[in-house]
Amino acid sequence: MGKISICPGSFDPITLGHLDIIQRAARVFDEVNVVVLNNSSKKSLFTVDERLGLIREVTKHIPNVKVDYFQGLTVDYAKSVHASAIIRGLRAVSDFEYEMQITSMNRVLDEQIETFFIMTNNQYSFLSSSIVKEVAKYGGNITELVPAVVAQSLREKFANQ
Repeated sequence: MGKISICPGSFDPITLGHLDIIQRAARVFDEVNVVVLNNSSKKSLFTVDERLGLIREVTKHIPNVKVDYFQGLTVDYAKSVHASAIIRGLRAVSDFEYEMQITSMNRVLDEQIETFFIMTNNQYSFLSSSIVKEVAKYGGNITELVPAVVAQSLREKFANQ
């Protein structure tokens, strides 16, 4: 069995920053499971099925990427697919404190699963799904922030609201 990792997130929607992290993880790990986790503290724009569809579309060119959904603890999902690693992207120092707390808790839950942090490409260091949604909501140009299919989906979402 090869090295299996998971890359969890809400991906509402997936951005070019997310895609950069996924592509880079796919060069290191034999399998990368991109896992949509529902964050109960966030109100989602896209349904889980819509997010899964968008992620599948923009990662279809990466043969060792799988896309899935899970409700529950990240480490439980990792165990279910025999993953030895959790991939997390870091944009700035402010991300590190939050991610360190999550990583520490995950190590308490299962010390066999390692967390690997990948620094985002500098051009995406400011980028978040929340910022993308805000810009898209007001008709701003998001073509350099998300894949084309995601930009189209955002335009359609906000046109129907």
